[in-house]
Order: sequence, then C-alpha cells, then structure tokens
Amino acid sequence: MRILNLFGTMLHDGNLWHLNRRSARGAFAVGLFWAWMPLPFQMVFSAVMAIPLRVNLPLSVALVWISNPLTMPVMLYLSYLIGTVVLKAPPEPFAFEASFAWLIHSMQTIGKPLITGCLLMGITASIIGYFAIDWLWRFSVRKEKLARFLKYKQRRDDQR
Repeated sequence: MRILNLFGTMLHDGNLWHLNRRSARGAFAVGLFWAWMPLPFQMVFSAVMAIPLRVNLPLSVALVWISNPLTMPVMLYLSYLIGTVVLKAPPEPFAFEASFAWLIHSMQTIGKPLITGCLLMGITASIIGYFAIDWLWRFSVRKEKLARFLKYKQRRDDQR
C-alpha cells in the first residue's frame, strides 16, 4: 500500500508490535482518547497517532472499539452533558441517531458542547488509562518478583 510509505521505516519500530510497559501505556492513552471522539474512522486516527508516538499499534486500534454502537449513545450524551456544564450552556433537547447525517445536522445546536465534552472525556480517559496501565504493569512485575523470591526462599529452606 502506497499510503504506508508515508511512515517510511517508522513501521519497523519494535514498540509498535511488541507489548512492553511503555508501548502499552501509550497505546491505552491513544486508543482511549480516540474512542471518545465522535468521528468515523477512529481506528485510522488512532493508528496514525500511534505510529509516530511509537506505542503498540494493535492495542491502540483495538481500544477504539470501547465506543461501539451499544456504548456510543451513552458516551456522546455524557460528553454533551459535560460540555454544557463546562460551557455553561443550557442543554438542548435532542434524539440521538447513529448516523453521520444526524451528527452533521446536530452540530448546529449541540456541536460546541458535544465536541468540548468529547475532548475533555478523551483527554481524561487518556490520562487515567496511561497511569492506570503503568501502575498495573509495575504492580504485576513487583508481584511476580515477590513470588519468585518466596519460591526461592522456600526451596532454600527446604534444602536445610
């Protein structure tokens, strides 16, 4: 594919394809951010952002699916409500439809609060995901080291 030539040798970076603490926490940040954006082709945006940031590409793309046809109405409504609070705008009554045409039409009335709320939720989810995965990764490594130490100590005690 010719479009992949835009990224040159960046696609050969090991962090894009292997799971390690750095690539996983970054992938969560990228994927969770784009999951909150009310755009078509969120996976493409997530992938394009993951490549130069050198984070796990499959994980960042997969995390976008947190927003799916079942969760998207709730996510968009929550984002809209948060946007109205931040912008101090009165909520407008509307009926959600899962279509791009509805989104374009609704931007005139609910666009500013919706986009504001989506950006805030995306940034918040991104930050929380980044630090939560970092903490979980470190916790699991410490737990594994402790288990190895206890196993080693038990073997040593058994030999006495």
